[in-house]
Amino acid sequence: MRKKLISWIYISYIGLTSLIFYLVALLIWLSTAWWDKRLVILHLFSCFWASSYILVMPIWSIRIEGLQKLDWKKTYVIVSNHQSQLDILAAYRLFFPFKWVSKAEVFRVPFLGWSMVLNKHIRLKRGDRRSTVEMFRECEKALKQGCSVFFFPEGTRSETGILRPFKPGAFALAKRLNVPVLPIAINGTRIALPKNSLEVTGRARLRVKVLDEIPPETLRKHTVEELCKMVQDKIAAHIDEHRPVEQARTA
Repeated sequence: MRKKLISWIYISYIGLTSLIFYLVALLIWLSTAWWDKRLVILHLFSCFWASSYILVMPIWSIRIEGLQKLDWKKTYVIVSNHQSQLDILAAYRLFFPFKWVSKAEVFRVPFLGWSMVLNKHIRLKRGDRRSTVEMFRECEKALKQGCSVFFFPEGTRSETGILRPFKPGAFALAKRLNVPVLPIAINGTRIALPKNSLEVTGRARLRVKVLDEIPPETLRKHTVEELCKMVQDKIAAHIDEHRPVEQARTA
């Protein structure tokens, strides 16, 4: 009963405050979009907005590792494991500009989805080939404009935390445009907010770790299939569910 009450209060808080945050985002967009073509200022405000929803929850903590590996002068294809809806909020804690690749339904969510439209994030209709082609066209356009793009290459959230096979699209894109791939490992979100649930489960330690980038010269030496497996293995090495219990506890 206590968990249900906390969850109800938390969801209500998000619903009530998202209107205020959206109005601020709209004002920032109106003030800066005409000269900030990459919408960096708006994105950083979105990072603050998302971060507030993690920091307001006293039973959650979050740790960010490897921020020094993010180079603002570079453009990346960013890839991460996917365990929970909280992964998006956790990744925003990087305070680094990028464009999400997200399912089209999210863009219709009041205020939160509308903010994604303002930020020019990239939508995808699952199972729609035409939408997939358009999505990659928009990703390529963003990368050429100096905007990194963020993929969850598993395609959907993992219920167990064990990584699903990575889809090849993000890696084919990076190879074609000769940009580095930046792997990121996210832990703890599945415990905090499981897949297909809006119920807060209890205390959780969220961790976001930026791994070493894979430079274009390395991408050129491997096939897309090899890159899928290589990056999946790199991320898996930092995911609790893939590691011995003793190591996961001390992470």
